Amino acid sequence: MAGRWRVEVVGNGIAGRLAGRPVGERSIVVLDVARPTLVLGSSQKDDVVDWQRVRRRDAEVVHRRSGGAAVLVEPGAAVWVDVTIPAGDPLGDHDVGRAFHWLGAAWAEVLDAVVPDGRPVRWHDGALQRTPWSASVCFAGLGPGEVTVDGRKVVGLSQRRTREATMFQCCVALRWEPERLLDLLALDDADRARGAAELAQVAAGIGPDVDVVTAIVEALRHR
Repeated sequence: MAGRWRVEVVGNGIAGRLAGRPVGERSIVVLDVARPTLVLGSSQKDDVVDWQRVRRRDAEVVHRRSGGAAVLVEPGAAVWVDVTIPAGDPLGDHDVGRAFHWLGAAWAEVLDAVVPDGRPVRWHDGALQRTPWSASVCFAGLGPGEVTVDGRKVVGLSQRRTREATMFQCCVALRWEPERLLDLLALDDADRARGAAELAQVAAGIGPDVDVVTAIVEALRHR
């Protein structure tokens, strides 16, 4: 227990965790993965996946009930953290967009302290910004609370609400290699090449050696 937060690391538990319901307590759960895991958004169907390539990469495909587009979580390349607050928590907000703001501010505080080279860190407090790829790839768009470094998205956020709690699902890119995600989607080679070039301009990784888990737990325990 860190402050008023329950903290847990779940090894190889991303599929079961994404299928579960948020419970009514403050918690920070880090989902560790042992192999590439393609996490589809709530609006995506199985036909967006190139299953032959998935099998070739020995990847796993799971669905989440939050967000609208795909995320690739690979060991050493991305960190997935679920942050849950109970209904009625002072951090909560009935407005779905504003509800992200406190968490985005926390992630920006963390990254401002750990990202090297003094690159500018910002959290987005405006409306959803879409690109031609945002319906397919989560990191192609920019939503409320999401964090950029030097103008490129590094933290993606989504939320799931029940009567008991709100769960915020956070993905932090340590390495941003969009071609690895696009390789698992049902696209032709020309679209993959075009997408890799365009997505390289809108998102980035913060570096594989940055310990964001320890830092976000410390930041949240003061909230």
